[in-house]
Amino acid sequence: MANSQPAQPNALSGQVLFYTNPQPLNAENHAGLGIKPIEKPFSFLGKAHAVPLTVNEFGLASTSYPIIFVGKDKMPIGAMGVRDNENLYVKDGAVDPDFYIPAFARRYPFVFANDSSQERLVLCVDRDAAMVSNKPEIPFFQDGQPSEFTTNAMNFCRDFESQRRRTEEFVKEIDKLGLFAEREATFQPRDNSGNNIGDAQVVAKYYAIDEQKVNALSEEKIAELQRNGMLGAILAHNISLLNWSRVINRALRAQEADAVQQPQGGSDGPSLQI
Repeated sequence: MANSQPAQPNALSGQVLFYTNPQPLNAENHAGLGIKPIEKPFSFLGKAHAVPLTVNEFGLASTSYPIIFVGKDKMPIGAMGVRDNENLYVKDGAVDPDFYIPAFARRYPFVFANDSSQERLVLCVDRDAAMVSNKPEIPFFQDGQPSEFTTNAMNFCRDFESQRRRTEEFVKEIDKLGLFAEREATFQPRDNSGNNIGDAQVVAKYYAIDEQKVNALSEEKIAELQRNGMLGAILAHNISLLNWSRVINRALRAQEADAVQQPQGGSDGPSLQI
C-alpha cells in the first residue's frame, strides 16, 4: 500500500526500466500530485526494443511479437525490435493499436520497489513521468488518503508482482526439466528479384523452449504441465516465434523509410543493420 511516511534513503531497490525518478508515494510529499492525461502515454516505449512479460501474458503477446528468454535468469521478454533504442511497434510516440501492450509498461508511472529495511514492497511513482502533474485531473490522494485511482494502481502492481513471481517459478521449472535450448533468429538479405545477397545475418540470440524436448517428456509430466497451465504457456511461446518475420519486416520498412530521408548511395539491396 502507499506509505504515510517516506522510506529511508537507500532502502529501496527494484526494477526501474523506464523510470528516471521513482519516489515512494506518500501523502506528505505528493499530496498535490496526480495524473493529467496526455495524448501519447506510452511514448516511453519507443526506445525499448525488449519488454519483460509475465507468463500469464504469453497467450495475448503471442499474437503480436516473439516471446523469448534472455540472460542468465532466462527472463521472458517480448521482442519488439532488433536494435537497441528502437521499438518497431511504436511510431511517433504512439503504440500500434493492433498489438498487445505488456503489463510491465501499462503499470507506468507506478512500480513496486523492495524496502529491504522492513521487508515489504513500497508503491513508487516516477516523478518525472509526463503524465504526473501538480495540476492533476486525477489526484493521488484525497483527504490524506489514497484515491480510488491510487488504490487501483496498487492492486494492479500487486497483481503484477504476483504474476512476476509465478513467472520466475515457471522459468525455474522449465530449466529444471532441461527444456531450454539456444536459438538464433536470422535474416537473409535478398535483392528485388528474390535472390540471396551475401550471408544470413543474425538478428537475435536467445533461449527458447524446445518443442522436441517437451514432446519427449513422460505422459505424466505433460499431463502435469497441462494441469498447472504451463503447457499452454509453452505452446503460446512456440507459436509466438512465428512473429520473427513480422518484426524483421517492420525493421526493413523502418530502414527503407530512413533511407528515403537520407542522401542516396550505392546499395546492392535491402539489408538489416543490427
